[in-house]
Amino acid sequence: MPTKNKSFWKFTDNCGTFIAPEPQKTSYLYFPLANEAEMMSSITPQLKGDIKTDNNSFLMMPLSRVDLADTASARNFWLYLNKKNKAWPLSGCCESNLGDKVNLEAGLLYHAITRKNKKLGIEAQITNFVPVSSQHVELMLIKVTNISHSPSNITPTSAIPLFCRSADNLRDHRHVTSLLHRIKQDKYGITVKPIMSFDERGHKINRTSYYVFGIDDKGNPPIGTFPTQESFVGEGSNLNRPLAVINNLTAPKLSLQELSGKEAMGALRFKTITLKNGQSAYFAIILGICGAGGNVSKTFKKFNTVAKAKSALEESKLFWKDKTDSLCFETQDSTYDNWLRWVRLQPILRKIYGCSFLPDFDYGHGGKGWRDLWQDCLSIILTNPQNIRRAMCSNFSGVRIDGSNATIVTKKPGCFIADRNKISRVWMDHGLWPLFTLNLYINQTADISILLEKALYFKDAQIMRSKEIDDSWDGSPCLRTRQNKIYKGTVLEHTLIQHLVQFLNVGPKNFIRLENADWNDGLDMAFQKGESVAFSAFYAYNLAEIASLLEKLKRIKNVKDILILKEASLLLKHVNYNSARDKNKLLNKYLSCVKHSVCGKAVRIDIDTLVKDLRQKSQWMLQHISKNEWININKNSGLFNGYYDNKSKRLEGKYGGITRMTLTGQVFAILSGAASDKQVRKIYKAAKTYLQDKKLKGFRLNTDFKEPQPNIGRAFSFSYGDKENGAIFSHMCVMFSYALYKRGFAKEGFEVLNSLYELAANSSISKIYPNLPEYFNLDGRGMYSYLTGSASWYIMTVLTQAFGIKGESGNLVIAPKLVKEQFRASSRISAQLNFAGKNIKVTYSNPRGKSYPDYIIKQVKADIPCQKISDKEISIRRKSILSHPSNKININLVLG
Repeated sequence: MPTKNKSFWKFTDNCGTFIAPEPQKTSYLYFPLANEAEMMSSITPQLKGDIKTDNNSFLMMPLSRVDLADTASARNFWLYLNKKNKAWPLSGCCESNLGDKVNLEAGLLYHAITRKNKKLGIEAQITNFVPVSSQHVELMLIKVTNISHSPSNITPTSAIPLFCRSADNLRDHRHVTSLLHRIKQDKYGITVKPIMSFDERGHKINRTSYYVFGIDDKGNPPIGTFPTQESFVGEGSNLNRPLAVINNLTAPKLSLQELSGKEAMGALRFKTITLKNGQSAYFAIILGICGAGGNVSKTFKKFNTVAKAKSALEESKLFWKDKTDSLCFETQDSTYDNWLRWVRLQPILRKIYGCSFLPDFDYGHGGKGWRDLWQDCLSIILTNPQNIRRAMCSNFSGVRIDGSNATIVTKKPGCFIADRNKISRVWMDHGLWPLFTLNLYINQTADISILLEKALYFKDAQIMRSKEIDDSWDGSPCLRTRQNKIYKGTVLEHTLIQHLVQFLNVGPKNFIRLENADWNDGLDMAFQKGESVAFSAFYAYNLAEIASLLEKLKRIKNVKDILILKEASLLLKHVNYNSARDKNKLLNKYLSCVKHSVCGKAVRIDIDTLVKDLRQKSQWMLQHISKNEWININKNSGLFNGYYDNKSKRLEGKYGGITRMTLTGQVFAILSGAASDKQVRKIYKAAKTYLQDKKLKGFRLNTDFKEPQPNIGRAFSFSYGDKENGAIFSHMCVMFSYALYKRGFAKEGFEVLNSLYELAANSSISKIYPNLPEYFNLDGRGMYSYLTGSASWYIMTVLTQAFGIKGESGNLVIAPKLVKEQFRASSRISAQLNFAGKNIKVTYSNPRGKSYPDYIIKQVKADIPCQKISDKEISIRRKSILSHPSNKININLVLG
């Protein structure tokens, strides 16, 4: 939407390309460079950042956010100006850079810094990108131009300090691990291959090589190298004043002994060149990591000329454009449309990086969490669901038979790790996300039969929802029967167990136990008596959704009963819903039956009976919440309490004259229907009063509780406005918007969603490149860029709720909930998406600028037959889409 905010960057086309003058004047900026082969880099305006393929293979030194300003580790390239006796670094790290004028151009996914110094008479452009091929390389293209009126005599030298080992060795035996380095001076650069990988739990012979090669625009190799930091920097100096450059030393040929046990340096000295006025010279630097079975020479040959490197850059630009073209929006507001393209890219980036490996994400060893796994699938389902079925089924193999799950997903499909830090713990919300994602998949694809596909169950030493240890566990990662056979259950069975267990897993107030935390990881100190009212509402919502899926299964596939594990049928035994004690008793009976193994036998359950039971459970939960947790603040506003702490005390409400409120406690009460329409209005009024930042306009995760809350979790000990203590947390804000849209509150949903865009795009405050970060702090600065599940939710909300384009049982439904603000730039807006294998463009005309619900669909012009469901909704049968002869389908709607 049109924004009045200021930004230090601006878009230059419709493909996400943006420019930023003097980007180095904004602290903590970084940009991702990657490919789908999982070569992962980060780069700053000063060419800092790191390069890696995993936690154990870093080409450059691992860097976190606070390192970016202070480190001297950068992809530097020095120019020694012989006539002026001056050394000029292209990273901008020295006094000689004081007169530089700097500009950034960045796009999908490349980063180009142009540095001009009129006094020195030189302009240089450094373009970095990771080719989209399968090789683990990052390329640097350097263009040097003489902008003076006289010839310039220049000696170029690359200067890239190399780490060449595991991130663990940054603080664990850093010097000792450098002693393992074996460096080789090559014709085109240097190669480093440590003898072994150092790990006191068990050292291993290393099979990974690291290298930096280079060529000039005539195909010439460097004339020499400074392969160690000692030989490059010199005694008493440093990387910002290397004597090899300052004194224009001749590159040495070191002995085998001098090349062993040293910190390596990708310092390649090129032949001195003379550039006339306006003349340019080009260089290409190849920075690579080659694992076991790789071939350094073969990879180098693929990029061993400047022309090949330029060609790879163009290929990369086209590849990432095509990736983001599959779902895009045209609102005639180029800033908003381009920003959405970057948000669309973010789930792809998280698939590559996991939740680690960018400067803000200085935790973990790669991989992603359980919640991340399912939420990143949302974006894939909306763009390319044809290839996700197998992965979806495989993902269910992370579910334990007790309804909990492994929390870390490895890079190998279907392989899981119980916990990143080997701690026995359970997040109570984890059972929700698979069903929510599965439901979207079924609606988009009509693949209801996926419910009957079979999947493994995860097995480890944690049993009884991680309250006990199974001493008899033999190390097998799969659940087995008592006959020692691997047991598989249907996807539907997995989903039922995840939800039925939680219906019984309640605390003293008869809401689902908080256990070790829910979505808010910071609510982690209420294991004994803590309860999550908020996510109890979400489980109630899901129980009703499962019932609807079962009805579809019966209607579409004529399935009248289903098979579930005999022990799991215990979860359907009659129990007094009002008795937490009785529920716990039944749950413990089930958990005890499946502690070590299962019988492997199945029983039949009538679908109609099951549907009735699930709906009764859902209704009881919602009524329990509505009856007991609503708090009236005044006649115009109110809120739902979202939590009970470890002393069974309410977290929210009025305490000592202060109103305590969490956004989470409201979101799922709205989504589930626990809140009436009248209560939704009161909640939104309260959110505007207590949670919305009056200056930044975003909605904070909670009010300021003013003191730590040791009976609920660490979150309230963080500084207010950061992380889980009152930040403008993008994910919960987007879910707030989604819930409001779902209930028909389009104006409110748009305000919440748009507040995130306005803040992110106002980079004078957010101080980030185009993306939706994890959160905005008290000052409005965007934190934890690119790798956040909120991106998938944002795109899903814009497409399926605001634009109202979504699948229902495989048919395409169009029911827009647009507001007049979305038509400010133009009376025509559109969305382009892939549905049923076709490229579909939906265009809305709103000549009178009306907002939902004040308009109706007055006219429909489409390439295929459409059925009018109501004056605000049309439907198109999947068969009509599939049988259409063209790959492109246009649908035009006039609103009035």
